[in-house]
Amino acid sequence: MKRVAARWERAILVCSKCEKKLDGGFGIEGAERLSRCLARAGGGGKGRKARVGVAGTRCLKLCPKRAVVVVDAGRPGEWLVVPAGTPLAEVTRALGIAGAIEHDDQPSA
Repeated sequence: MKRVAARWERAILVCSKCEKKLDGGFGIEGAERLSRCLARAGGGGKGRKARVGVAGTRCLKLCPKRAVVVVDAGRPGEWLVVPAGTPLAEVTRALGIAGAIEHDDQPSA
Protein backbone atom coordinates (compact mmCIF):
# COMPACT_ATOMS: atom_id res chain seq x y z
CA MET A 1 0.00 0.00 0.00
CA LYS A 2 1.24 3.48 -0.83
CA ARG A 3 0.19 6.84 0.62
CA VAL A 4 -0.13 9.83 -1.67
CA ALA A 5 -0.28 13.38 -0.35
CA ALA A 6 -3.20 15.63 -1.23
CA ARG A 7 -3.72 19.30 -0.44
CA TRP A 8 -7.44 18.97 0.17
CA GLU A 9 -8.78 20.88 3.15
CA ARG A 10 -12.34 19.82 2.34
CA ALA A 11 -14.01 17.09 0.27
CA ILE A 12 -17.30 17.78 -1.49
CA LEU A 13 -19.34 14.92 -2.98
CA VAL A 14 -21.76 15.62 -5.85
CA CYS A 15 -24.33 13.14 -7.13
CA SER A 16 -23.32 12.42 -10.72
CA LYS A 17 -26.73 11.02 -11.61
CA CYS A 18 -28.47 14.26 -10.56
CA GLU A 19 -25.97 16.25 -12.65
CA LYS A 20 -26.49 14.05 -15.67
CA LYS A 21 -30.27 14.41 -15.45
CA LEU A 22 -29.96 18.22 -15.31
CA ASP A 23 -27.49 18.43 -18.20
CA GLY A 24 -25.94 21.64 -16.86
CA GLY A 25 -27.92 24.26 -15.00
CA PHE A 26 -25.07 26.18 -13.39
CA GLY A 27 -22.34 28.64 -14.36
CA ILE A 28 -22.46 31.83 -16.42
CA GLU A 29 -24.50 30.43 -19.29
CA GLY A 30 -26.32 27.86 -17.18
CA ALA A 31 -24.68 25.09 -19.20
CA GLU A 32 -22.09 23.75 -16.75
CA ARG A 33 -22.29 20.95 -14.22
CA LEU A 34 -22.23 21.96 -10.56
CA SER A 35 -19.18 19.80 -9.81
CA ARG A 36 -17.11 21.65 -12.42
CA CYS A 37 -18.19 25.02 -11.03
CA LEU A 38 -17.40 23.95 -7.45
CA ALA A 39 -14.00 22.57 -8.44
CA ARG A 40 -13.13 25.88 -10.07
CA ALA A 41 -14.45 27.80 -7.04
CA GLY A 42 -12.39 25.63 -4.70
CA GLY A 43 -9.33 27.50 -5.82
CA GLY A 44 -5.72 26.53 -6.29
CA GLY A 45 -5.07 23.55 -8.49
CA LYS A 46 -6.73 20.49 -9.92
CA GLY A 47 -7.26 17.02 -8.58
CA ARG A 48 -5.29 16.22 -5.45
CA LYS A 49 -3.52 19.59 -5.62
CA ALA A 50 -6.74 21.58 -5.17
CA ARG A 51 -7.61 23.24 -1.87
CA VAL A 52 -11.13 21.76 -2.06
CA GLY A 53 -11.64 18.35 -3.59
CA VAL A 54 -14.84 17.80 -5.56
CA ALA A 55 -15.75 14.24 -6.43
CA GLY A 56 -18.72 12.79 -8.27
CA THR A 57 -20.51 9.88 -6.64
CA ARG A 58 -22.98 7.27 -7.70
CA CYS A 59 -26.65 7.92 -7.06
CA LEU A 60 -27.31 9.05 -3.47
CA LYS A 61 -30.95 7.86 -3.68
CA LEU A 62 -32.53 11.23 -2.90
CA CYS A 63 -33.33 12.12 -6.55
CA PRO A 64 -34.78 15.66 -6.34
CA LYS A 65 -36.44 17.16 -9.41
CA ARG A 66 -34.36 19.85 -11.20
CA ALA A 67 -31.71 19.85 -8.46
CA VAL A 68 -28.39 18.24 -7.48
CA VAL A 69 -27.54 16.57 -4.16
CA VAL A 70 -24.26 17.74 -2.59
CA VAL A 71 -22.57 16.38 0.54
CA ASP A 72 -19.76 18.06 2.45
CA ALA A 73 -17.69 15.11 3.72
CA GLY A 74 -16.93 17.09 6.88
CA ARG A 75 -20.67 17.25 7.66
CA PRO A 76 -22.06 13.92 6.39
CA GLY A 77 -25.29 14.28 8.37
CA GLU A 78 -26.38 17.37 6.41
CA TRP A 79 -26.97 17.07 2.66
CA LEU A 80 -27.69 20.02 0.36
CA VAL A 81 -30.28 19.91 -2.40
CA VAL A 82 -29.17 22.59 -4.87
CA PRO A 83 -31.83 23.65 -7.43
CA ALA A 84 -30.65 24.36 -10.98
CA GLY A 85 -29.76 28.02 -11.45
CA THR A 86 -28.81 28.65 -7.82
CA PRO A 87 -26.04 31.29 -7.77
CA LEU A 88 -22.67 29.63 -7.21
CA ALA A 89 -21.78 32.15 -4.49
CA GLU A 90 -24.81 30.95 -2.50
CA VAL A 91 -23.77 27.30 -2.89
CA THR A 92 -20.17 27.97 -1.84
CA ARG A 93 -21.41 29.94 1.20
CA ALA A 94 -23.62 27.03 2.24
CA LEU A 95 -20.67 24.64 1.87
CA GLY A 96 -18.29 26.94 3.71
CA ILE A 97 -15.94 27.44 0.77
CA ALA A 98 -17.05 31.00 -0.03
CA GLY A 99 -14.53 33.67 -0.88
CA ALA A 100 -13.11 32.07 -4.02
CA ILE A 101 -15.86 33.58 -6.19
CA GLU A 102 -14.98 36.97 -7.66
CA HIS A 103 -17.84 37.39 -10.13
CA ASP A 104 -21.57 36.78 -10.40
CA ASP A 105 -22.22 33.52 -12.23
CA GLN A 106 -25.76 34.35 -13.32
CA PRO A 107 -26.62 34.73 -17.01
CA SER A 108 -27.35 38.27 -18.11
CA ALA A 109 -30.95 39.12 -19.05
